[in-house]
Amino acid sequence: MENCSFNSHCSDGTDTGEGVQEPATSIIGISVALGTVAVCTTIFNSLVIAAIVVNRKLHQPANYLICSLAVTDFLVAILVMPLGIVHTVSGAWLLGDAACQVWLSVDVACCTCSILHLCAIALDRYWAITRAVQYARKRTPCRAAIMIAAVWSISALISLPLTLGMTDGGEQCVIRHSHVLYTVFSTCGAFYIPLALILVLYCRIYRAARLHFRNRGSYMSSRHSSVISNGAGREAPNPAGPTGTIEPKTPTATEKGTPNSSAEATPGKSKTGKVGSKRPRISSTRERKAAKTLGLILGAFILCWLPFFIKELVVNICETCTPPPAVSAFLTWLGYVNSLINPLIYTSFNDDFRSAFKKLWRCRQ
Repeated sequence: MENCSFNSHCSDGTDTGEGVQEPATSIIGISVALGTVAVCTTIFNSLVIAAIVVNRKLHQPANYLICSLAVTDFLVAILVMPLGIVHTVSGAWLLGDAACQVWLSVDVACCTCSILHLCAIALDRYWAITRAVQYARKRTPCRAAIMIAAVWSISALISLPLTLGMTDGGEQCVIRHSHVLYTVFSTCGAFYIPLALILVLYCRIYRAARLHFRNRGSYMSSRHSSVISNGAGREAPNPAGPTGTIEPKTPTATEKGTPNSSAEATPGKSKTGKVGSKRPRISSTRERKAAKTLGLILGAFILCWLPFFIKELVVNICETCTPPPAVSAFLTWLGYVNSLINPLIYTSFNDDFRSAFKKLWRCRQ
């Protein structure tokens, strides 16, 4: 049975006008779709970079990691995707061995770097939540720069062997699958180890955030009960919080001197003086939001890259299990789509980024 690539169609030997028109239409459609992915990836990541550079409020170590991720995904869009479109649509490599070697090296380096950035961001968030006090002093631009340099160095190390003649730049520009050790090294270093680390970190982040929301809710509820029992103007001594640390004192209405500050300072207290009805609801809402955010991050990453790396392992283990060109191309581009999704996921839940994007839009107008 003959496998049909994106630039060919299977026929029984008869050449009809209808048969010739169909592949031409599909080629145009595929070109437009892949071109749209490349353009959107370029625009979205450019907006993230511009927002961080222009808005001083976003000049924070955590956002430097996101900016570096956006730079990496931007490089995927302008260096990898255009030649990938030509290669996918034409079904052949037309630029020779040297260009193939450079393109594949840049492809592996940039895609690996994008994945490892997700690891670095997860590690940074894990430390920020589980070691808030200690890590606040260590979370500096210098530390972010070290993490970024480490990510780029590992990516360069994984892609380096491709510059030593491990590519085939004939009709199909591909990595030679005869080097099993390199395949295991590259797939584990570029995906499977980062995947395991990201799953563990985000699982612990969610558990820590959930515990924090619940403990904070129960602590604030008991604290407001003490305020009511000791009188409207007097507060009970500030006890240690549920985690063993001293919670900051919440100003009362008298201290703040504003009529509505009491309601703001005590969100668990209703106007009638009843306590505790809102705090559990707020905690559960935050839990759902945290779960939704982490689910989107993990789901997008796994959906985009897991099929491709499973295919890479299977092809090396089973010599007769070579997938059709169309399947290989689809899995490759599914991985590229992660560079389009990253700027949407990592900024859409951040109010500061949304505000910065609105300012950029107003400046354009």
